[in-house]
Amino acid sequence: MKSGFVALIGRPNAGKSTLLNALVKQKIAIISSKAQTTRNVIRGIMNDEDSQIVFIDTPGIHKPHHRLGDQMNKEAYASAKGVDVVYYLVDAAVPFGSGEDFVLKKMKDLHCPVFLILNKIDLLDREELTSLLLSWEKRFQFAEIFPVSARSEVNLNELIAVTKTYLEDGIRYYPPDQVSDYPEQFIMAEIIREKVLELTEEEVPHSVAVVIEKIRRKREHLIIQGLILVERDSQKGILIGRQGNMIRRIGMAAREELEIILGEKIYLELFVRVEDDWRNKEAKLKQLGYLQMELDDE
Repeated sequence: MKSGFVALIGRPNAGKSTLLNALVKQKIAIISSKAQTTRNVIRGIMNDEDSQIVFIDTPGIHKPHHRLGDQMNKEAYASAKGVDVVYYLVDAAVPFGSGEDFVLKKMKDLHCPVFLILNKIDLLDREELTSLLLSWEKRFQFAEIFPVSARSEVNLNELIAVTKTYLEDGIRYYPPDQVSDYPEQFIMAEIIREKVLELTEEEVPHSVAVVIEKIRRKREHLIIQGLILVERDSQKGILIGRQGNMIRRIGMAAREELEIILGEKIYLELFVRVEDDWRNKEAKLKQLGYLQMELDDE
């Protein structure tokens, strides 16, 4: 059987998490229209009769403005090393700019096949797509170029079939029924953070972290206590909302999705605490799981 590792690399909002979820046919990475939604390296496992492919979703490569952003970039670069194939995702509807040029230069340091994945082609007409393909062919010597729509799952079967030809015969690294290697607590925290991203605007989304503090069972319910960290009192006020309306909306949306994922009744308790400038504090980043990898500076 074929087995191997594929890293998903690209700018924020290129659609990496949407593609990962579509490939493993289950939601394991949260999705938002806001940039830098993915903060951790997330592994999704695709199993079929003749292969196992471990996809590694990485944070979007961007210009960092704090310690967390710097770590996110380092994890993205590190995850692209030692894999069998790299999927370089590009939002086909966004004009080429300095950000993509920066990522392309990083691709030149890799020693594995790089697939260009032109995502969101459902937003282009045929003439625009043809022009885009011609322009990208001149920028880098890609092993393969695939126009896809991760949301509509266009060309994904063809992408997988070609990817397998680049993999060696090997073993299953994970059991055949496993789709992710993250614990349930991580998924719980990420779902809560996703609802914060969906329901809040202004300055809140990027200043939020979520920690699952306690899980216990009481008769037929699973009781989950989640802590939402923000950096300022004003953000705490926005998250709680007038008479607690916003935090109730976040909790209700998160609970409904968690019940689907976990397959049981959930009682979700959410609290909000201010932790000044947590994104620049190394000890806090380690506590939250954002500094799990010891990485050398690039």
